[in-house]
Amino acid sequence: MLRSLYVKDFAVVGEAEIAFGQGMTVVTGETGAGKSLLVDALLLLAGNRADAAMVRHGSERAELSAEFDVRGHESLEAWLREAELDDGDACHVRRVIRSEGSSRAWINGRPVTLAQLKEVGNRLVEIHGQHEHQALLDRRQQLALLDAFGGHLAEVDAVAVIARDWRAAGERLDALPHAGDHADRIDWLQHQVAELERHALSPDDLAALEQAHRRLANAGQLVQGCAGLVDLIDGDGEFSLSRSIVRAQAEATRLVALDPKLGGLVELLESARIQVDEAGDTLARYQDALDLDPARLAAIDQQLGVLHELSRKHRVPVAGLQAQVESLRGELESLHGAGAALLALGAERERLAGAWKSAAAILSAARRDAAARLASAVAGMLGELGMGGGRFEVALEANPSNGPDTHGAERCEFLVSANPGQPPRALRKVASGGELSRISLAIEVAALGLDDVGTMVFDEVDSGIGGAVAEVVGRKLHRLGSRRQVLCVTHLAQVAAQGDAHLKVSKSSDGTSTQTQIDALDPRARIDEIARMLGGIEITAATLAHARQMLARGKAGD
Repeated sequence: MLRSLYVKDFAVVGEAEIAFGQGMTVVTGETGAGKSLLVDALLLLAGNRADAAMVRHGSERAELSAEFDVRGHESLEAWLREAELDDGDACHVRRVIRSEGSSRAWINGRPVTLAQLKEVGNRLVEIHGQHEHQALLDRRQQLALLDAFGGHLAEVDAVAVIARDWRAAGERLDALPHAGDHADRIDWLQHQVAELERHALSPDDLAALEQAHRRLANAGQLVQGCAGLVDLIDGDGEFSLSRSIVRAQAEATRLVALDPKLGGLVELLESARIQVDEAGDTLARYQDALDLDPARLAAIDQQLGVLHELSRKHRVPVAGLQAQVESLRGELESLHGAGAALLALGAERERLAGAWKSAAAILSAARRDAAARLASAVAGMLGELGMGGGRFEVALEANPSNGPDTHGAERCEFLVSANPGQPPRALRKVASGGELSRISLAIEVAALGLDDVGTMVFDEVDSGIGGAVAEVVGRKLHRLGSRRQVLCVTHLAQVAAQGDAHLKVSKSSDGTSTQTQIDALDPRARIDEIARMLGGIEITAATLAHARQMLARGKAGD
């Protein structure tokens, strides 16, 4: 239940804090005064998208907060505990909207996402707008309302889950290759796998092959280069490295005799001589092993040519041929195993189809029962709402979909006859604006109060009706207020007189700014407001007397 609502710098409201109690609270005021701002504030606190235009002109931000009593609301209390947002028996929701359009939200003082705010809002407040009846023209909405009225949402979910699983199995079945239709593909894959297995190399083997090819292809240059290098290192020439180092060692030895400090130089030259000798030995061994083999070079050329041809054929790098053979082998195994997979998935689909049929039959029975009860409840209210003799029926037709459907085995159509003697026809085809408003209100009132949402808000749902019918509507809403907290924005005195509490919204201007004020009315002020709603500009004694009578009738109906 909503305990209080606080708004600051919101639209044309400077600052207001409103306390709410149990029962039915009505909100009235002149046209354009901002009666629906309370509804807008609750919508934003329930997770609707914020709009910078809702920030009062000249202000940096708008602040909205509401406190709810959640005692007895077991599902909401459990959700808050699981999200670690619980705070005893209260749920405090706050939202700040900045002038540049950003917004932040908190639940019980902890920052939350918009999704979390919407989750809590859906459990706290149920808002019915003045144009909501248009949604009842949609057959999907009609079916959803019937299921909610019947209280068999668990059966709806069971049917939907099985239908989705059946559809998913079908998609997997369609994705599987059918072995009988792919014999040519199997033959092609077998040939390609065999060819790649003969020629494809691992990355290490490919690198070794390419290195051998470079060595054989450049054998002539290597022989010539090695011969020249041998001559530089240990040739017969006067300036070979070996001869030069020996001469340097002799000279260094002579100098050491003159100054022992040069002893380290002799050791370095000795080390250099050893290194040069080792380099010469290494080069000699390489020369001995160097292979001038044209036949071997031709064979490697041919092997590389085959690999490059396979690379072009399969559109992969030469180094990726081995991965390609693994991929093709996997596809081949998949094709060979397709038959068993097809049989398994086919059996699974048949099982799911049978399970859906059983679940859908249970749902269909529940819907037929709910349709009869809803039709009876709405038909009874139509007479009270000034449509005596009118008929209302809920038609259930077989769903034409091919296979299990997530919505069950039937579709729903609301049928109505506004006048006696006329056959019922689809609501979307026959109802006029005024009739649609009353029929929709009858349907909504019949289906309301079935969930555990503690606060219900009605934003001028009584639009298009008046007189005695308006008084009946007020009584229906007042009766609903005995089970739920009801907040009703109305322009009808007959409805306003039924409220347990009364809020008046008024607007004033000093020529430079506009201000909206929200006041809780005492009994005397309520008489004046009801009289204003009845009599317009000039309030007479008769109008005031009428207002007192209406309020007295409202109390008598408690």
